Parts: sequence; structure tokens; C-alpha cells
Amino acid sequence: MPQVSMTVNGKNVAGEIEGRTLRVDFLRENVGLTGTPVGCDTSQCGACLVHVDGKAVKACSIFAGEAEGAEIATIEGMGEADGTLDYVQQAFQDHHGLQCGFCTPGMVMSAHALLKENPKPSEAEIRHYLQGNICRCTGYHNIVKAIMVASGQDATGIAAE
Repeated sequence: MPQVSMTVNGKNVAGEIEGRTLRVDFLRENVGLTGTPVGCDTSQCGACLVHVDGKAVKACSIFAGEAEGAEIATIEGMGEADGTLDYVQQAFQDHHGLQCGFCTPGMVMSAHALLKENPKPSEAEIRHYLQGNICRCTGYHNIVKAIMVASGQDATGIAAE
């Protein structure tokens, strides 16, 4: 079996994989990081979103072998080692940007990617950026509000859809 090695949340990891092993499966089964959920397996829902070399990538659509030598960040790597939430996670919690929680890891990872590209996005820009993430519970209103707050902006004018 082929070997793959990469850095995940700052730690070097390696493992044997079958050629068809998806990155999300490698992270969950080989590395033991189960915070990245397996959603649709077709890259439609965005629940499995991780950062690969600083770019937002849906982990169900890429083979683990394609990550050889890459820097991967997962939802587990966003908070502090002591369990303290990072600013985006805290905004999601404070502004009810989650319900069942299934889409939350992908939403948080998307929010981080957006705020890296655009530190002060408008409501429309946030909604456009989140088009690749599906949430079946919230209606997105509070997710958008949480991202606005995480960006340091006033979210009182966010319109419910």
C-alpha cells in the first residue's frame, strides 16, 4: 500500500492508504480527527471543508494521496489547546450560528477562509461565499450574523431570509 505524509494542525502525520482513500476518510480513520464530518460524498454540502495549504477544500472530493506534503487545518486545529474557542467559533456560539451542528465545522472553516480573503465582508458577500455549504436547520440568518460579528462588524441589520 502507498504511504502518505502531511502536516495536520501543526503535527506531522503519515499512514498507509489505498489509492481510493479520500482525504476526509484519512483524517477521520487514520489521524483520528472526527470533527470533519462525512456529508454527501459528492462535494455538494461543504460539511467536510478543511484548509489545504491555506485554501478551503472539500475533503470528500480529493484523494488522501493528493495531500502528500501538504499543510492541512481541520476544525480541531481552530481552537486553543486548552479548549478555548477561536473568535469565529465563539461568534457562532454567541450568535446561535448552529443548531444540529453537522454543517458547523464546514461553516466555520469557510468563515475563516472568507475572513482571510476579505476581513470585512458585506452580508451579500458572506451569503455568496457560503453557497457551497448547505445547512438544513438554521436558514443561514444566524450563521451570517456570526460571521459579521467575527469580522468585527455590527450585525444588527442582518435580514432574515
